[in-house]
Amino acid sequence: MRASMRVEPSPAMPELRRVIGDGEGHPDGEVTGLDDAGLLALHRSMVLLRTYDERSLTYHRQGRIGTYAIFWGTEAIQAGSVHALDEVDWVFPSYRESAIGLLRGMAPATILAWWRGHPAGWWDPRERRVASICVPIATHVPHAAGLAWGLRLRGERGCAVCYFGDGATSEGAFHEGANFAAVMDAPLVLLCNNNQWAISTPLAAQTRAAALADKAAGYGMPGVRVDGGDVLAVYDATRQAVERARAGEGPTLIEAVTYRMAPHATADDPSLYIDEARVEEERRSECVARYEGYLRRRGLLTDELAEAARADALAAMREGIAAAEALPAPDPALVFDTAYADPPAQLVAERAELLRLLSEDGR
Repeated sequence: MRASMRVEPSPAMPELRRVIGDGEGHPDGEVTGLDDAGLLALHRSMVLLRTYDERSLTYHRQGRIGTYAIFWGTEAIQAGSVHALDEVDWVFPSYRESAIGLLRGMAPATILAWWRGHPAGWWDPRERRVASICVPIATHVPHAAGLAWGLRLRGERGCAVCYFGDGATSEGAFHEGANFAAVMDAPLVLLCNNNQWAISTPLAAQTRAAALADKAAGYGMPGVRVDGGDVLAVYDATRQAVERARAGEGPTLIEAVTYRMAPHATADDPSLYIDEARVEEERRSECVARYEGYLRRRGLLTDELAEAARADALAAMREGIAAAEALPAPDPALVFDTAYADPPAQLVAERAELLRLLSEDGR
């Protein structure tokens, strides 16, 4: 006869930090480091990201870019964290943060070219300290930890922020990178976008932890849990984590809690698994409108400023897709030439065969 297993009660859920109130019973808070101009610049960044995401979905439907990973509703996580960084700091995006380079001055055409599979969509990470977009889940966490450690060894001031989803915390690479960063006191901020779905796998099927921020304790680093739809809460948590990193106190794990309000990607059908009523409820408090309400309560945002931000972002996207589509067709040989320094004979033969067939086809 099997003995029954005793199930211990789950620990209490950590505090969810918020700054932006609702204009009624919950008052707005304050953050350090942003003056009025900084608050408006943060708004423009969120609008730029929102416009990029909405237009990219349209471009995909028109057949102008390939499969696209939607990030609608998580602009607060990206903009809030980047605005807490300095130019010397590094950004390691996953595919969900594909447009984050826009906040570092990258041209929309570059990122759109990436989604089109064009070589012009790759960049030198050293130019803006934005690493290549990582598609494999969590494999960039050790990369970010290693770079951050290198910054520390060189005595440089910079730190790194690494973005990933809740599903990445189920991967070994996340744990290896987190442990390495903690042991080496690497100046790293691990920023988890917990939208509660790893494609169609709910968070409850991934972990028994009360919160993903609790995982930080296993590596001897602080774990912070913030409202991922509150751009000022994300900004403030990142600012504090960066200050801690610069002081030589090591990494911090930030869990930005939100809910995925769009398909995982354009190839996904979320109607098979998601709660549509919950999606509609979450959309009523999405991050851009929530922040605009905060700015209007402070008397900073007018209809004219809001419209100008959207018009500028839309113009940038129109110019971006036109530039991406005007790029010359890439050389097919690049697929082979950048794979091996010393290619095997079979690959050499395949390259020659492809070029011969393309030549006969007139391309």
